[in-house]
Amino acid sequence: MNKFYAFLENRLAPIAAKLSAQRHLASVRDGIMLAMPFLIIGSVFMIIQYLPIPGYEDFMANIFGSQWQVKLGYPVEASYNIMAILACFGVAYRLAEKYKTADPLMSGAVALVSFILTIPQITTFTPEGSKTAYDVGGVIPTILTGSQGLFVAIVVALGATEIFRVIFEKNWVIKMPDGVPEAVGKSFIALIPGFITITTVWILRLLIELTPFSSINEIISTVIGIPMHYIGSTLPGMIVTVIIIALLWSIGLHGDAIIGAFTNPVWLANMDENRAAFQAGKELPNVVTQQFYELWIVPGGTGALLGLVILLFWRAKSKQMKQLAKISGPASVFNISEPIVFGVPIVLNPYFIIPFVLTPVLLVIMTYFGMESGLVAKPAGIALPWTTPPIISGFLATGGKISGSIMQIINILVAMLIYWPFFKVWDAQKYKEEQALTNEEVGSPKA
Repeated sequence: MNKFYAFLENRLAPIAAKLSAQRHLASVRDGIMLAMPFLIIGSVFMIIQYLPIPGYEDFMANIFGSQWQVKLGYPVEASYNIMAILACFGVAYRLAEKYKTADPLMSGAVALVSFILTIPQITTFTPEGSKTAYDVGGVIPTILTGSQGLFVAIVVALGATEIFRVIFEKNWVIKMPDGVPEAVGKSFIALIPGFITITTVWILRLLIELTPFSSINEIISTVIGIPMHYIGSTLPGMIVTVIIIALLWSIGLHGDAIIGAFTNPVWLANMDENRAAFQAGKELPNVVTQQFYELWIVPGGTGALLGLVILLFWRAKSKQMKQLAKISGPASVFNISEPIVFGVPIVLNPYFIIPFVLTPVLLVIMTYFGMESGLVAKPAGIALPWTTPPIISGFLATGGKISGSIMQIINILVAMLIYWPFFKVWDAQKYKEEQALTNEEVGSPKA
């Protein structure tokens, strides 16, 4: 086990640390979070829109009219359909911020214009009662500003910000004389870098239109989207993901933050596909979403540590472990794992490396097959905060299906079962240490 930890520290830790510090990956991870508050806000309206209460729809229709559900859906569409726009601005802003050269606000704005420039401003429209579809120009399809445009938004944000930064650092800018207001001065400074960046994206779009690909969106979705979808959306991909996250945490690195730069775009896109299907009353297409991982696989935080916390409360003999349970328990209920990870500790602890890695893997397999088989409802695309306590979150995230809560309870019980033998050994060791210390104190001569 010592050799294993040495391998993790000497081989895996340096790679993970470099990934965590890599500015582009960190910018994707941090920038995409700009969309999350709005997705949660939209999800609140969606929960109200589909409350699973008998007679609720008729009650609301009698008060607000037959179109009440459609109108409640306005904030949902408004928040989910600009996911890529928010992510594009957020990623560009964070990247420029990390370079500490170009103005982050202007970099975000230039990246956003560049992203809109990549979108074919044409949509297909079929009039009601007609079987003929017409192409309507001058319309930006919201499908490409939402989840389906997420990968394009991220790539464009990174590329546009790099071009903007290089031009800015070469000092190819228009500088206004002293006395001009700062905001006006910054606008003129951004003119040449912004013009070159947008022109570059425009030329790229024109060149791509000469190829069999219809747009930049199609290329990036094919080259990046399909492989990432397989890695982040399949059962084997999820198993590998949770193993890497757990191994990183076991050596003291924030595995979720490091891996999130790769998985979050995929999981958010899957979440939005489920949301659209749920609202349309269709079968949900995806099992793996942001909520699948956060609410079912890691109750109590990475490693499904709520199960271990319950054991500490219920069966611990060691005073140290009992006290730790009292301290970490409230945080664990809200899926915050740091107190227990560093308190037991889980980090660099050979007693807990096996259950810490094994538990999420088993929960992924159980939950995936439960949802794929139809025994458990899939996540309905409702973006709940990851701190939402288990059981409540399972009910809400599935659109009011009790099977979601039951699956969470089963997962917590399974986590307890896996952690049990390892907890017993660790607690017994701590108890012996406390007893030996007490005996030493009792046997020591009094002054």
